[in-house]
Amino acid sequence: MRLTRQKLSWAMYDWANSAFATIIIAGFFPVFFKQFWNAGIPATESTFRLGLVNSLASLVIMLMAPVLGAIADHLGRRKRMLVMFAALGMYLTGALYLVGAGNWILAACFYGAAILGFSGSNIFYDSLLPFVSNSGDVDRTSALGFSLGYLGGGILLAICVLLTRHPEWLGLDSVSDVIRLSFVLVAIWWMVFSLPLIFFVKEPARQMHDASRSVLLVGFRRVGRTFHEVRQHRNVWLFLVAYWLYIDGVDTIVRMAVDYGLSLGFEQKSLLLALLITQFTGFPAALAFGHLGDRYGTRNGIFLALGIYILVTVHGALMNQIWEFYFLAFAIGLAQGGIQALSRSMYARMIPADRTAEYFGFYNMMGKFAAILGPLIMGWMAATTGNPRAGILSLLVLFVAGGVLLTRVRVGGIKDTY
Repeated sequence: MRLTRQKLSWAMYDWANSAFATIIIAGFFPVFFKQFWNAGIPATESTFRLGLVNSLASLVIMLMAPVLGAIADHLGRRKRMLVMFAALGMYLTGALYLVGAGNWILAACFYGAAILGFSGSNIFYDSLLPFVSNSGDVDRTSALGFSLGYLGGGILLAICVLLTRHPEWLGLDSVSDVIRLSFVLVAIWWMVFSLPLIFFVKEPARQMHDASRSVLLVGFRRVGRTFHEVRQHRNVWLFLVAYWLYIDGVDTIVRMAVDYGLSLGFEQKSLLLALLITQFTGFPAALAFGHLGDRYGTRNGIFLALGIYILVTVHGALMNQIWEFYFLAFAIGLAQGGIQALSRSMYARMIPADRTAEYFGFYNMMGKFAAILGPLIMGWMAATTGNPRAGILSLLVLFVAGGVLLTRVRVGGIKDTY
């Protein structure tokens, strides 16, 4: 793959916004939500609240995603809409610094709205992939984004974890003060490293459209047309349903792993170390999966990642020691970036080049619909049984069912083969 300035600038947005995914979604927010904003609340109840806010945020973005994508394609403003949603996410992430102890409702509102900004920007970010790569290097370009995301998110997480050990370096009094400051650091990091995409990624010239027509109405009409087309193309529809199932498990593990570890009695510092292991394992692993997809087939690479996740789910329900959590963090790092990168590149090959945001709206809709069910089911199972291990086992069926459906996807899509 020839690394151009445009490809690297596009991939740097993964470096930028993965700080939110790593430090906010997977790392500090679940810890702070449980121990600061839900202090004195039973662990299973705070787990349910966290699962609920994740699910509600995912529901909103799921409903919005296809229409947003259709509007962006109609106006030719994918990059502009990316910036708008990213700005929302940055602002509300920084605003978490202002939320006081015990105010879990306000924290949940800010967090949920920040997820909307993060997830919405990803629709338009993904839709730019076909314009910065070609069919011969799309796997490796997609993998480059995820690998830089793991590295960037891991670096900032390492800095934040180090500061929690030495709050006096910043003249702060407690670990809680450092964690609150980390919300501001994430917002700044996200903003600064988004600049290469803004300045150097070129979007195809916008086609002129009838300005008198309602943009929102056009968006809904285009969504209806695209949904009809997707249903007519069995391969694309099967892939989206398979993706919906297995990415449910992936996203739930990302969002709930730290909370699960806390529920098992593991220390906060040990769980953050496990998250660092995942991040720095994910950097080379995502690149390796890009090469595996090129050499052995994109779908086979996804199957390998699913096999790893099945083993992780089974062992996660049985583990008792912190070293086992570290081992699972390493295994997740091997598979997570690979399954995300290859799923994205596989889909990018299957869709029309002039309607990428529209089709990636459906792609993200399926992913967010999955993220509604997974955290909610896991939280509900933990709350009703009083045993967090019951929750993680519920994810096993999602990986297996997704893999079975993926075997039925023929080589070929709407526009290309893979």
